Amino acid sequence: MNDPLKIIAELKEEFVELYKILKFEGLVDSGGMAKQIIADGQVIVNGEVETRKRKKIIAGDKIEYSGQSIDVKGKKVKP
Repeated sequence: MNDPLKIIAELKEEFVELYKILKFEGLVDSGGMAKQIIADGQVIVNGEVETRKRKKIIAGDKIEYSGQSIDVKGKKVKP
């Protein structure tokens, strides 16, 4: 059984901006709301509070917000 508080996000590109992934995965209702909660310091990326709404999220990152988590899978960044 899948954990309803854990989301696996599959990237189609090398990265996605933080506010977009929160919106696309349904954790917030709009991009504006995503930007606000990020600015307010309510989002954690890889164990640290993140306030940059356009932070590039890549495969392997973990995002936490409001008791839910997103594990990001997909394309790896080329060296």
